[in-house]
Amino acid sequence: MANIAEGFGRGGNKEFIQFLFVAKGSSVEVQSHLYVALDQEYIDEKKFHVAYDNATEISRLINALL
Repeated sequence: MANIAEGFGRGGNKEFIQFLFVAKGSSVEVQSHLYVALDQEYIDEKKFHVAYDNATEISRLINALL
């Protein structure tokens, strides 16, 4: 969310779009970290799937903004 706010705050569409792509990349990065957390047994499968699905939905919402 911070990436989106920063891009919006810059006042131009080009910058906003750039930061939307950064935010989308961050959501995929979170999904990658979730796999590590699951493999290391920091979270269980139920929490993994809830968080992973949330990150997927966030990526879809960012795509809608793009």
